[in-house]
Amino acid sequence: MSNLSLAVRDSSTMLRRNLLHARRYPSLTLNLLLTPIMMLLLFVYVFGDVMSAGIGGGEGGRAQYLAYVVPGILLLTIGGTTVGSAVSVATDMTEGIIARFRTMAIHRGSVLVGHVLGSVLQCVMSVILVGAVAVAIGFRATDATAVEWVLAVGLLALVSLALTWIAVGMGLGSPNAEAASNSAMPLVLLPLLSSAFVPVDAMPGWFRPIAEYQPFTPAIETLRGLLLGSEIGHNGWLAVAWCLALTALGYVWCTSLFVRDPK
Repeated sequence: MSNLSLAVRDSSTMLRRNLLHARRYPSLTLNLLLTPIMMLLLFVYVFGDVMSAGIGGGEGGRAQYLAYVVPGILLLTIGGTTVGSAVSVATDMTEGIIARFRTMAIHRGSVLVGHVLGSVLQCVMSVILVGAVAVAIGFRATDATAVEWVLAVGLLALVSLALTWIAVGMGLGSPNAEAASNSAMPLVLLPLLSSAFVPVDAMPGWFRPIAEYQPFTPAIETLRGLLLGSEIGHNGWLAVAWCLALTALGYVWCTSLFVRDPK
């Protein structure tokens, strides 16, 4: 069997293993999924009218703010789901299964690939569920063309891949599952400090650079432009550049942690 065939076979096995774990222990996934749904309902039905007045002069009301906030909530969903990946990897490390895999005749990279692909699939499913809730309460993207929908899905998948590699690295570098959960919290907090809920221009001057020069804001603005027809500008290239950079960084970090001798 060629090296490529071995890698594909073992990666498929590891992917199936991680999906079975997610199905047998759904509580973590459900807890992480409930957070963006609750925030969506909270910001739309409790703060929607007030927030809309500050963004669009109060003309569109709650429906206008729903359209504005959904892209940010979808990115927040991805960030929250990848926290589960960090916890899952840290659990495997502390329980010794990773050390066991090191001694087996399997492709070394398949363990990481299985975790990454499993997390990306969970991110996609989580986005679909949160998106379904958004549609159920009135979100519509009727102006988006078929090409824009494809680009939006591709962007969400690319963001999922980038954040997953970072989360897996956090899991590999953490001493236990609790530490992995804490170290991955920036993946949930950064969307809150972006343009997800209010425009960057509406933020105080001292805070604006924090929201502007981070990976989530260009991704949110690009997704917003694709779904709602707003101006994308340079955000599209910035979002792709951020995703590629984080993917490369996460991959190098994960492989270096995985191949080192356990202490």
